[in-house]
Amino acid sequence: MASLAKLLFVTLLASSLLASPGSAQLSPTFYSTSCPNLLTIVRNAMTQAVNNEARMAASILRLFFHDCFVNERMQGCDASILLDDTATFTGEKNAGPNRNSARGYEVIDAIKTRVEAACNATVSCADILALAARDGVVLVGGQSWTVPLGRRDARTASQSAANAQIPAPTSSLATLVTMFSNKGLNARDLTALSGAHTIGQARCVTFRGRIYNDTNIDPAFATTRRANCPATGGDANLAPMDTTPARFDNDYYRGLVARRGLFHSDQELFNGGSQDAAVRGYSNNAASFLGDFAAAMVRMGNISPLTGTNGEVRRNCRRIN
Repeated sequence: MASLAKLLFVTLLASSLLASPGSAQLSPTFYSTSCPNLLTIVRNAMTQAVNNEARMAASILRLFFHDCFVNERMQGCDASILLDDTATFTGEKNAGPNRNSARGYEVIDAIKTRVEAACNATVSCADILALAARDGVVLVGGQSWTVPLGRRDARTASQSAANAQIPAPTSSLATLVTMFSNKGLNARDLTALSGAHTIGQARCVTFRGRIYNDTNIDPAFATTRRANCPATGGDANLAPMDTTPARFDNDYYRGLVARRGLFHSDQELFNGGSQDAAVRGYSNNAASFLGDFAAAMVRMGNISPLTGTNGEVRRNCRRIN
């Protein structure tokens, strides 16, 4: 029995050492005393934003993803994407994956203003973004999840890291699996989180290669998309990510099975590779997708957050204090 107890202790110790020290400090009740109305403030502001423009749910979700995936200096989900460039500072907003496409900054600004009025210098921009992403998904039909809180905001950002670490719409399955693995996320997380593409729209420049060059594409779908995305020009023209771009459902996966993925990287998930079964499963079972997506969002939100005395709580999400 003594040896068994010793083995159990060693196993638990090893597990604690492997666990992320940052995510272990996050808690859903972090602001329950210091800002008890936080969740209501964020939800009300997101309700207003999504009512004004349904696409905003997708835009805020994308901001959160692009924030979490850039973890230069081992810090992710730190609101670094929200920092404006200045004469002496280059942030992530003009990195290739964000320039002319990342949007919704003004929504986060509006939420921050309301939160500051209620709880001055208390709630980080990183936590506001995490909550706003969740609320946006729920408002367009997705499943809710409990958001762990207690992140701090970065004082730095890295345009080069944003360029290198955010997956491109031209990525292969092998590249996507590796990039997600580098963040502690597995292939199932990749396939579930890619379901974020069930809402929103994309610019022609990001899927032109897919509709003109790929062969694993439904011809009728390619023809439809080419009508608004010429071989040259029209880079900013928009197309829906699936047939129900304002509803968070499993239509994205049904599209992949029908070879109607808008991005090359989307269709890579269903192209004779390791994720075919997962895609087919999600296409047939919306509840399975919604549950897995919610769980994967929590895991993504735990990518190396700044906590404790690291970083700061910005009073303005666009600049450091």
